[in-house]
Amino acid sequence: MERIREKLQILADAAKYDVSCSSSGSSRKNTNKGIGDTGSGICHSYTEDGRCVSLLKILLTNYCIYDCAFCVSRHSNDIKRAAFTVDEVVELTMNFYRRNYIEGLFLSSGIFKNADYTMERMLKIVKKLRLEENYNGYIHLKTIPGASEELVTEAGLYADRMSINLEMPTEAGLKMLAPEKSHEEVKKELAVIRDKSIQYKDEKKLIRSVPKFVPAGQSTQMVVGATPESDQEIMHTADSYYKSFSLKRVYYSGYIPISNDTRMPIIGTQPPLIRENRLYQTDWLMRFYGFNVKEILNDQHPNLDLDIDPKLSWALRNPHFFPVDINQADYQAILRVPGIGVSSAKKIVSARKFGKLHIYQLRKLGIAYNRAQHFIRCADSPFQLNEKEPHRIKGIILQNSQSKYMKSQPNQLSLF
Repeated sequence: MERIREKLQILADAAKYDVSCSSSGSSRKNTNKGIGDTGSGICHSYTEDGRCVSLLKILLTNYCIYDCAFCVSRHSNDIKRAAFTVDEVVELTMNFYRRNYIEGLFLSSGIFKNADYTMERMLKIVKKLRLEENYNGYIHLKTIPGASEELVTEAGLYADRMSINLEMPTEAGLKMLAPEKSHEEVKKELAVIRDKSIQYKDEKKLIRSVPKFVPAGQSTQMVVGATPESDQEIMHTADSYYKSFSLKRVYYSGYIPISNDTRMPIIGTQPPLIRENRLYQTDWLMRFYGFNVKEILNDQHPNLDLDIDPKLSWALRNPHFFPVDINQADYQAILRVPGIGVSSAKKIVSARKFGKLHIYQLRKLGIAYNRAQHFIRCADSPFQLNEKEPHRIKGIILQNSQSKYMKSQPNQLSLF
């Protein structure tokens, strides 16, 4: 038991740098009086509807044949190594689940011997959990780059979500820090999951009993700040992968200086968290708000504004789009107003069917009116945006944000 505890400490710590562990989107149900249910919202993740779930997040091993400069498990790094057996991972997962410590498993691994050797052992783990332990809980499995199509396809029959890390946003950046890897290997694995998912969905239209295949979809992750890509390059890469491989999520991980490799940049002790947050905000604008990535980032604006969120930044650069008439504009136009989210935009469209909306009604609908007021017109709105206003409005919003933050955190420095 002491040996297992030591392995768990080493391999759980090594797994913490992988942020792509969301557990949303699966629909696997308990069958034959098995153990666990997927979707009934040790790492914490969040489902699409906001529920917090706990996952056992570990590496199968931190031995690795590759020498990626940014990775703590690279083979040239002098760290303590460990590896779980198949039975040990299964036993840990079941014991933790029975004690209500976790609601699922996130399993990744360093690559030892070769890709197929590693992938085969990860496949044995998920098969044993599903078939022998009758475990119906959530499983997120990392695909090993270079593994055979047969192994990846079979793993997809037992995992709820699969993912493979893109590592760096561009091929040039990847070659700089991980010359043994390539984006082509990642694309190949992502294409396998995409094509098989489509195949199984088509078969389900004709055949009643078709096994689930990666029901929660697939995702990828990029390290931000380790190589000199602009925000434009990062988000254009994400946009391309969303469209080409039907990804559920792209994760952006601010580079944490965890190695002394001379190939790595010196950025101090803290990852670029504000930049990471702005990238996630841009990602949401692309996925849920109808923005094209070229509207937010282009040759004239290759990097995101760290002082303000990308939606507000776009609004200030496009004063001709405003003010938006809340009582007349369509849903997509309302979505582009800073301070109005998806839920609020839907409420506005529904509420205005019963009469023109006034300021007090907008406040009751839950929009951030202090921000939105600069960009909208309603029944009693006194303000209209013109081309001379953006800089003044930015100053007002920044001042209000700073004042609000300082009141809530009196002993902390302002975010801006």
